[in-house]
Amino acid sequence: MKTIILNSKNVSFEDVVAVARFNAKVEISKEAISAMAKSRAHIEKMALSDVPVYGVSTGFGALANRHISPADRQQLQRSLIRSHAAGTGNPVEREVVRALMFLRLKTLASGRTGIRPVVAQTMAAILNAGITPVVREFGSLGCSGDLAPLSHCALVLMGEGEAVDANGTEKPVPQLLADAGIEAVELQEKEGLALINGTDGMLGMLILALHDANQLLDAGDIITAMSIEGLLGTDAVFKPELHQPLRSHPGQTHSAARIYAALSGSAIVASHKENDDRVQDAYSLRCAPQVSGAVRDTISYATDVALRELAAEIDNPVVLDDGTLSSNGNFHGAPVGYVLDFLAIALADLSSMSERRTDRMLDKNRSHGLPPFLAADAGVDSGLMIAQYTQAGLVSDNKRLAVPASVDSIPSSAMQEDHVSMGWHAARKLLKCIDNTRQVLAIELVAAARAIEFRSPHTPAERTRKVVLALREVVEGAGPDRFLSPELRAANELLKKDIWH
Repeated sequence: MKTIILNSKNVSFEDVVAVARFNAKVEISKEAISAMAKSRAHIEKMALSDVPVYGVSTGFGALANRHISPADRQQLQRSLIRSHAAGTGNPVEREVVRALMFLRLKTLASGRTGIRPVVAQTMAAILNAGITPVVREFGSLGCSGDLAPLSHCALVLMGEGEAVDANGTEKPVPQLLADAGIEAVELQEKEGLALINGTDGMLGMLILALHDANQLLDAGDIITAMSIEGLLGTDAVFKPELHQPLRSHPGQTHSAARIYAALSGSAIVASHKENDDRVQDAYSLRCAPQVSGAVRDTISYATDVALRELAAEIDNPVVLDDGTLSSNGNFHGAPVGYVLDFLAIALADLSSMSERRTDRMLDKNRSHGLPPFLAADAGVDSGLMIAQYTQAGLVSDNKRLAVPASVDSIPSSAMQEDHVSMGWHAARKLLKCIDNTRQVLAIELVAAARAIEFRSPHTPAERTRKVVLALREVVEGAGPDRFLSPELRAANELLKKDIWH
């Protein structure tokens, strides 16, 4: 199993996915331990001062003007975490919780937050033991960090709250920690605040979404090529000279090249080149790389933003190189929230075009000879008629999810936090949009494979033939109507496999 040696500068997208989904182990570097100890010394010096310091000897948010005596400061940190762990709704996915914990741990390891090394080491131990705090879906406004989600995680470090073991079984937190040989942490000055003041939840979801979106785009290009074969479309519009020299969007060029290569050697495409009276294919075929390419370029921009955020060291207040503890607004999630919304818009459009290709294959008036609804015995059988209904419902849901969350703001904390990003909500709906889009493409895959087989004896390209064969291992071809839902789910799982590059 992979082990990640953690300091604040060496974390990659791949590391986040490895920890979140594949239980990679985390080890904190000696350099990170030293950096944390150094910044902690500054905090402890401030704690002895009579000068009020936010996060060390004051209340929080709108209560920041109250000075807290030394005798009450551990209680201050405990109260902060307990009161801020106010989430509600369904638990979020295990991988999301692990991603946000790992990303918060990355910032703790930077030496910018002023926590003791033992706090970071305890968080790493919890991750490595497979213990996952229960984080509720609602609670974060994406400003002052993902406060509620991170507080639910911090509560487990204290030996409180809710959590599940590596098998997903909920048990009392003290038992989970004891079984793993982990001692709960008694938080000291600044440490509660340092555990919760970051954009780690929304960033973690963005990184997971980017990983999945890239895979969906690769699958989508090949599935598009299959639909082109099934609908007797042309490959001429994907020739390289029509893209890079004429319209140099890199995503479009990339998608067009992939579709063109996937159609190489297709006897189906070749079969109608000489006697085809159609001047142009429909937009859902002809303009596929213009849309999927634009989605690729949106992913590229979002990746740049995510990489900058991944390199950030976000806390408030933050320990600067000279030991100064300085308030700031870097916890505001606007940069991340905007691209989360942007990606949802792009994926909604990608799924919409996929549904249009499927509908065309099912309509005998537009499919150029395919049986109605790709049914084996149309009339007796309904074929994929209702699968397209399912696609339409998913696409409609994506259109709703494409409405931006980041344009909204509800002031909080007695108007101290009078503008918030709603980045957490943008992330939650993007994950749903990703899942919807995968299901839409899976239905197109099932339809396109049937359409290709109905074009026999003409054979598909080698690239698309291999995908049809992979699908046929889990989904049968056309025949008498049967229970379709399990087959669509099997196709959906196939889109997660590493066969689309």
